[in-house]
Order: sequence, then C-alpha cells, then structure tokens
Amino acid sequence: MTLQATRHPLRQRFDAALTDFIDRQDRTWPDGAPRGALDSLRRFILAGGKRIRPAFCYWGWRGGGGEDCPEVINAAAALELFHAFALIHDDIIDGSDRRRGQPSMHRVFATQHDRHAWRGDSLAFGRNTALLCGDLCAAWAEQMFHECGLPPHQIHQGYAAFALMRTEVIAGQYLDLVSSVGDDSVASALIVIRMKTARYTVTRPLQIGARLAGASPALCAAFAEFGDPLGDAFQLRDDVLGVFGDPAVTGKPALDDLREGKPTVMMGLARNVADRAQAARLASLFGDPELDEAGAVEIREIIRATGALDQIEQMIRVRTDAGLAALAAAELPPPVRTALTELAAAAVNRTH
Repeated sequence: MTLQATRHPLRQRFDAALTDFIDRQDRTWPDGAPRGALDSLRRFILAGGKRIRPAFCYWGWRGGGGEDCPEVINAAAALELFHAFALIHDDIIDGSDRRRGQPSMHRVFATQHDRHAWRGDSLAFGRNTALLCGDLCAAWAEQMFHECGLPPHQIHQGYAAFALMRTEVIAGQYLDLVSSVGDDSVASALIVIRMKTARYTVTRPLQIGARLAGASPALCAAFAEFGDPLGDAFQLRDDVLGVFGDPAVTGKPALDDLREGKPTVMMGLARNVADRAQAARLASLFGDPELDEAGAVEIREIIRATGALDQIEQMIRVRTDAGLAALAAAELPPPVRTALTELAAAAVNRTH
C-alpha cells in the first residue's frame, strides 16, 4: 500500500479500530454493572474529534520506516482514548458544560441523575461518575496500546514516549491550576501550553510512532524540533478560538474561558499592555462566573485594542514557520513530509 493511498481513510480506520476495541469491552463488561457509563463513553469517543494525535503517531511510524498495517492503526488510535481521558477531566476541572457541541460528560450524568430523581446532589454525581469514566479511558488507552498486535519489543520502545506524554499532561494540568491562582504571566502560560497540550498533541505522538518503528534518536529529535513549536501554535490557536470562535463551529461556549479566568498567553499579553482603564475593566470582567455576552464583547474589544490578538497571530505564524523549517530539514520520505505539512496546516488554520 502506498503512502498516498493511506492518507485519506486514516480517520475512518482509527474510528473502526476504536469501535472494535469498545465492542470488545462491551462483551466483557461485568455482569450487574450499570451500562450507562459504557454507553456514554462510546458516544463521547466515537461522535467527534479531529483524530489529530493518532494521525501524527501514524506518520511518525511511517517516517521511522514502518509499513502500513492494522497494528499501528490500533496503537495510534489508543492515543484517542488517552485524549478522551484528558478532555473529560479537563471539563470537570474547568466546569465546562459543552464539548464537541454536546453536553460534557459530567453534565450528561448530572442530567441523568435529575431525570431519574435520584437521591443526593446531581452535580456531585455527574462529576464523580465522569471522573470514573475518564479513569477508564486512561486504562483503556494502556490496554489498547499494549494489545495493538505489534511485537512486544516494539511496543516497549514506543511505550517510553507514551509514559512520558502521560506524565507531562498531568504535570501540565497541575501547573495550569497553580498558574490560575498564582503566577499568571505570559512565560508561565507558555510553559503550561508546552507541557499540557503542545507535546501531547504533536511531538509525543510523532515520537511514539517513530519509536514503535525503531527510528533513530536523530529522527526523534527532529520530530521534537518540528512538533514543539507546532504544538504551541496549535494551542495558541485553540486559545484564540476559545474567546473569538463561533460556538456553533467550535462546539464549546465562547464564554467558558472568560468566565473561568483561564490564564492564557493572549490574556497575559493584553494585561501587560492595557492602560489603567482597560486593566480595571479586565480585572472586573475576566474570571467573573456571571459574565454575560455584553461583558465578553468588551473583553474582546480590549484584547484587540491592546494588540494582543495581533501578537498571538504573529506568535502562531512564527512557531508554525519554525516547525515547518525543522520538518524541511528532517530526513524523511517526501510523501511523509507532505502529509505532515498538511497536518500542520490543519492544526493551526482551523475554526474548531
């Protein structure tokens, strides 16, 4: 199978692998255990997402000399289960009610509690049940990765990068929490996005795929040179969409990040150059859990007026260009370089 022939159906192949894995969990679900969690997870995992992390993993494998095969599709798709874990927990921490245009997992279970008029606090039930679902996704990611079908020595090679990715994401989430109550500087926000999102979106998936294929340390280093700045650009775009995106397209309310007071690079830049009046309005509006659309419009106007939005767009361009320059210098088959260039464009030039 040629490289070109495998590019278009990748998402369908990842979805088929995930469906098969979840179907196998369905058959082994413990007798007597409520199936609501399993059914909700099935919908959440299969009903959305860009599958960008499995795609980078796949092309890391191909760049490392691996041939197309079902086994690497399984290994790459396992990253989507880890991503589901991260999203579910992130929504709980942030108090986000929507994800991918649908109620977030904790809201699904809180609504279920209300609908059945069960005893106790529906919000606590929703939160606790969603935590368990996120934990299950993390366990499933491990299982699917180790059961992908590749030889054990190859799985062991790739698992080192998988484990590092997992640690970085959790450490990054912790740093994000610390930053939200302490240091909300631009420098701190940049560290958070590198650890929490950038590396687990691009660099680590590429390296997992490459190491599964037995690639050289030089290629893994080249993938870091490409992936780190591109992953930063991906998250910077996400932060812009969180404030300026169309909720009908992003699938997430545009007020969430503003009500949460999320310490993003963009907000840090705005605060750094805001005049006294602008700073006072940001202090009053940003992080207000009751913020309405009129207040959000005012925040957006301040972000534009301070030049923070233009600065972020420049940062996205600079980091994307740096990543693409590193990609051009890497020793890769031309079709792999083309596929990664297209993935890079999709990661930063997006509306959701």
